Amino acid sequence: MTSIDQSAARRATQEVPSIPRDAEGPVFREPWEAQAFAIVLALHERGIFTWPEWAATLGAEIKRAQAAGDPDTGETYYRHWLAALERLVAEKGVTTAETLHRTRHAWEHACERTPHGKPIELREEDFS
Repeated sequence: MTSIDQSAARRATQEVPSIPRDAEGPVFREPWEAQAFAIVLALHERGIFTWPEWAATLGAEIKRAQAAGDPDTGETYYRHWLAALERLVAEKGVTTAETLHRTRHAWEHACERTPHGKPIELREEDFS
């Protein structure tokens, strides 16, 4: 389970008003959404990007998705969040677009070979 720094989460929801939340803080539909949120918090805390930079990138990703036909029902919010995260870490030199693509492919491969209900584990061969 992902542990989220509640103080950092409160600051994030103040700086990025579009974050889905309730009275207690951010809300997530699936575990991966909380993990992506936590990664963004950690990278921000390390000074990789500012909240205005993050909000601008996230906004651009949402606009791009809407222009491509995203219905903006709220169900895809964290997909946009993930796209913004990938874009910023590549732009900031934290990783490369090639490494992101390779890792995404490895996860897809690992998902395909993993029986439903079993934990997905990356293996070296997933990267080939």
